[in-house]
Amino acid sequence: MKRTIWSTLAVLVLFVAWYIAADRVTPFTGNARVKAIATYIVPQVSGVVTEVLVENGQIVAAGDVLARIDARPYEIDKLRAEADLELATQDVGASSAQVRAAQAALTREQSDLDAMRLQTERIFSLERKGLVAISKGDDARKEIANAIANKDNALADLERAKQQLGVDGQDNPKIQKALAALADAELNLEWTVLRAPSFGVVSNLLIAPGTYAHSGRELLTFLDATDIWIEAYLSENNLGNAQIGSPVDIVLDMHPGKIVRGKIESFSFGVSVSGGDAVGQLASAPSSKGFLREPEHFPVRIIMPGYEVGNENDDIRMQLNGQADIIMYLSDNVVLNAIGRAYIRLVSILTYAY
Repeated sequence: MKRTIWSTLAVLVLFVAWYIAADRVTPFTGNARVKAIATYIVPQVSGVVTEVLVENGQIVAAGDVLARIDARPYEIDKLRAEADLELATQDVGASSAQVRAAQAALTREQSDLDAMRLQTERIFSLERKGLVAISKGDDARKEIANAIANKDNALADLERAKQQLGVDGQDNPKIQKALAALADAELNLEWTVLRAPSFGVVSNLLIAPGTYAHSGRELLTFLDATDIWIEAYLSENNLGNAQIGSPVDIVLDMHPGKIVRGKIESFSFGVSVSGGDAVGQLASAPSSKGFLREPEHFPVRIIMPGYEVGNENDDIRMQLNGQADIIMYLSDNVVLNAIGRAYIRLVSILTYAY
């Protein structure tokens, strides 16, 4: 009887010692989720949606047209602005044809530059993290330099066209007002076409032709597939020895039995205690209740080398906010690391059941 008691006590002591050590050396948690940037496509102009060119869950490339808003009212505005410019230039005995063409070209080049900046900034972000080759970043810099040059050339063409209006026409307030109105009409017409900001997936599609699009209101949900990570919440005690680059094993609920290698990319050095979790606010850990006081949890961003950018041909598939289990290896302790690997292997098998 005494031997049984002492054996049980010894096992309990060993377990407590392992748990305390593992909490610092091989911390693990099931409070982890797949994350990506969810971008809401917000139209800049209002109108009836005439075309929806994508389906729910469709993979799209940067610049692909997602939907079109009825352009007729904005085409009429453009014609009106062109007519006003023609009247203004006639007052000084000149023609507005070259100015109109130059203004239209400038609007197109400015729109292309804005789209290029958005796309290349995502590439630069991945380049800074070491997730894309430097050559790809160099290509992006060349593309944006070309776009800036094209926009500058278009602006110079517009200035030359203005100069041809003569001294009286170039600085005429009526002409300046008409030019501003034409530029605004051209821009609004460009905004009737909604495009994908990057490579990604259209999600939760709830619109069809006939839907009314309100300027400044979300119309489509777009998931950026160029930057995917795991967000794991761990206690302060867990993170005492964690470093950027520390190895991590990950089990995704969508792929039971499979362990994916990862590493710590960054830490969030603050969380909200009020439950707010939105753009511009501190991260907020999902609440959980237990017998003892719950320690504060902080988000850790984990990347999976080889899977940072979504690809429909990858051997694993991930969904935004899909659940995961992770374990970190924060030392060279052979025994604790071996126990940790055995544990995460067991978790990966049990994932088949839940």
